[in-house]
Amino acid sequence: MTAVSNYRAKISQRLAGSEVPMVGRLRRPLQALPFPYTAPTIPQSVDVPEKRGVTGTDFPTDWARTEPARRTRAVLIDTMVRPVMAGLAQPTRRGVDRLSGLEGPAVFAANHHSHVDTPLLLSSLPTPWRHRAVIGAAADYFFGSRLTGALSALVIGAIPIDRTKISRASTDLARDLIDEGWSLVVFPEGGRSPDGWGQPFRGGAAFIAKRTSTPVVPVHIEGTGRILRKGKSTPTRSRTTITFGEPLYCGEDEDARAFNTRIEARVAELADEAMTNWWDARKRAHEQDTPRLTGPQTASWRRVWELDADAPKAMGTSSTRWPR
Repeated sequence: MTAVSNYRAKISQRLAGSEVPMVGRLRRPLQALPFPYTAPTIPQSVDVPEKRGVTGTDFPTDWARTEPARRTRAVLIDTMVRPVMAGLAQPTRRGVDRLSGLEGPAVFAANHHSHVDTPLLLSSLPTPWRHRAVIGAAADYFFGSRLTGALSALVIGAIPIDRTKISRASTDLARDLIDEGWSLVVFPEGGRSPDGWGQPFRGGAAFIAKRTSTPVVPVHIEGTGRILRKGKSTPTRSRTTITFGEPLYCGEDEDARAFNTRIEARVAELADEAMTNWWDARKRAHEQDTPRLTGPQTASWRRVWELDADAPKAMGTSSTRWPR
């Protein structure tokens, strides 16, 4: 009797344990499959909502602001980006003392001539903001695919911004990040300069700053067009100057459009200061005679001629003058 009992116990353990009968093993994969096995048909009278994509303004970037991603980006900026910019752009940073009284997040608004602008400005931000800043990047360019979007978010902390219009999704994301203590770096021109002169500022930076009651730090970047202008694929070494202005605050009765005009005017004054000197630039600003970032409104060949008339062509040029 003992042998029969032991045999029955072994059979029971096999049935209840890992040794499942063949029918059960075939049934389990079928049970794991979703049902129904094909997509259901949809009546023609029903409007099917568009499937949400993972590129463009819908690209997820929350993961790029986690602690591991932030540490990785900080290492990349301090050990790779800054040394490369030091050798390629030879940057001179001015006006950093104007930020001494600034606390908390800010919107850094700069002119845009080259792809070099982003790494140069990001690596030039003072330490309190350098590793706590996100870049407002064109969603259609930097987030056109999953690979470029992931690299942009990880390496430079980019977030997708719709440059064709003031998008609710983009502004809501920027507002939430500023509320969390992140600073925002934007290029209000919306794209790189096609001919070396500036383009009119769009109102995104002013709108976000007004909506979040955040100061705007105007920044002018000079010289990156000589390194890697639009349409060029091989960089050339050249000296650059990054000039920070005093923080600007939107007045209670000032709308975003007027504030945007004031931001653009201040960046133009910083450009004049970089090309000449602080005293002459301040005198022209007082007389409302500051040269415009957009340059003379004339034929394209003359715009290029006037821009290149006094521009330095190689490393070592001692002085420059802002074209009149």
